[in-house]
Amino acid sequence: EVHLVESGGGLVQAGGSLRLSCAASGFSFDDAAIGWFRQAPGKEREGVSCISSSDGSLYYVDSVKGRFTISSDNAKNTVYLQMNSLKPEDTAVYYCAADNVYCSGYAHHFGSWGQGTQVTVSS
Repeated sequence: EVHLVESGGGLVQAGGSLRLSCAASGFSFDDAAIGWFRQAPGKEREGVSCISSSDGSLYYVDSVKGRFTISSDNAKNTVYLQMNSLKPEDTAVYYCAADNVYCSGYAHHFGSWGQGTQVTVSS
């Protein structure tokens, strides 16, 4: 069974940085895509970033390009999201998602989800 656990969220002032981690088990990273999504109160779940070992593709939503970087450590079955220059509008619960092959910003393309980690950016 696919199991995903996010960590690394917390409180940070605008302009600060956080690194989120997604520890995965139950599948191989060799032919899979892992996505990061976020959901703020009153808003739909939004695709933030994705990395795929199937074709090497990367995805970033326009609002985080140049500020966020996704990476993976396949030996540890872990995906990271480095978030720099954080803004109050980045405040949300962040989720990692699996059970997909190619990168996508659409939540319905992913079949397995972690429990989420809260990111709060103060102004």
